Amino acid sequence: IDEIEALSSIYGEDWCVVDEDEKIYCIKINDCLDQPKWTLCLQVILPPGYPTAEPPIYQLNAPWLQGQDYMELANSLEEIYVQNLGESILYLWVEKIREVLIEKAQSSDPEPHIKKTSEEVDEDDGDDFILDYQPVQEDPVKMLNYITSESQEVDEELPSIHHGNPITDRRSTFQAHLAPVVTPRQVKRVLEKLYENKKIASATHNIYAYRIYCEDKQTFLQDCEDDGETAAGGRLLHLMQILNVHNVLVVVSRWYGGILLGPDRFKHINNCARNVLVE
Repeated sequence: IDEIEALSSIYGEDWCVVDEDEKIYCIKINDCLDQPKWTLCLQVILPPGYPTAEPPIYQLNAPWLQGQDYMELANSLEEIYVQNLGESILYLWVEKIREVLIEKAQSSDPEPHIKKTSEEVDEDDGDDFILDYQPVQEDPVKMLNYITSESQEVDEELPSIHHGNPITDRRSTFQAHLAPVVTPRQVKRVLEKLYENKKIASATHNIYAYRIYCEDKQTFLQDCEDDGETAAGGRLLHLMQILNVHNVLVVVSRWYGGILLGPDRFKHINNCARNVLVE
């Protein structure tokens, strides 16, 4: 509790309480205060055994953070945990991430650019589950390329794709698509197949999330994509975690109709996803 109060006072508006009961928090970290070039969101869940017996469960969210960059930063955080076993480490994690962002800002790395943003910006989304995810700059299909190693280049069978019933509200239409997947390669193939459909490819947003259970490591391989609809991918993944579904990819397409829906759009995205999962 002392650590949370301290972090809240140190980071102010950049500290976000996602769920007090479940101890889920999100910290927005920048390379500098004035005109930040590099931003990253650290989402943490503090398990009952933290800090004495369990490390925080964390997720790093930034459009530019992929492949080697992700692995190096994740390794640095794991190292800090090991070096400070039994101690509160969130402050050390945040400052380590800030250090990395400052290094990137001072190096010759090009600034990240934003591909597209949400059609809507809410001043207040109420008490819904929301994280300050950044819009992703890359093509969602390309995002998965780094996960797929050369040894996986062998064509795997394209999973069957199920299309849910669309929901229409004030000229916006939402439709979910689902496929069973057991490898990142299959996720990539399903996304490529969906994007071959001109109607899906022309959607304002194609939000997706997937969870794959790795038997050998007894862990989940999971990821999500906002595709410009800020926080939607995180909400979708959260829904899948609550329903305890795995080995599945869910994509929700939204065609924007010109009328702002506010927080209702998140309700429709999750309802579409829930319906297709139940089916």
